[in-house]
Amino acid sequence: MKLFRTLMTLLFAGVVSVSAMAQDHGNKDEAKALATAALAHIKKVGNDQAFKDFTSDKANWTKKDLYVFSIDNKGAVLAHGANEKLIGKVLIDLKDQNGKQFMRELVDVAMTKGEGWVDYDWANPTTKKVEGKSTFVKRIPGFDGGVAVGIYR
Repeated sequence: MKLFRTLMTLLFAGVVSVSAMAQDHGNKDEAKALATAALAHIKKVGNDQAFKDFTSDKANWTKKDLYVFSIDNKGAVLAHGANEKLIGKVLIDLKDQNGKQFMRELVDVAMTKGEGWVDYDWANPTTKKVEGKSTFVKRIPGFDGGVAVGIYR
């Protein structure tokens, strides 16, 4: 009986840990919702103020491991909720560890399709490990750029 209780306790603890970890990671629906909210914020306050907010207002624009970033059609980073040092850098030719030019693809999807998902590998700012990432990007109406939110798979 004691062995059974010990096994059940360990099993329950493992389920709780996995459940807690899952709650720390955003999902595709949450990423799309945050990107849509970011577009609404841009319409409300304008591009420049919104880009500042996405970078500095972590309470509103960083959820779990999700953050908003924005790029223009040349691949310049205009806002970044996880790494302010990227702002102003032109990353159009940036490749992931597999050689995929994901930034170029993000720009292409935003500019040609209006919105969509792009898969690539990227360093997770929380774990500091390179992980698979899917990013949802939406074009900013009346502007040559987009807002994006990614999930770590």
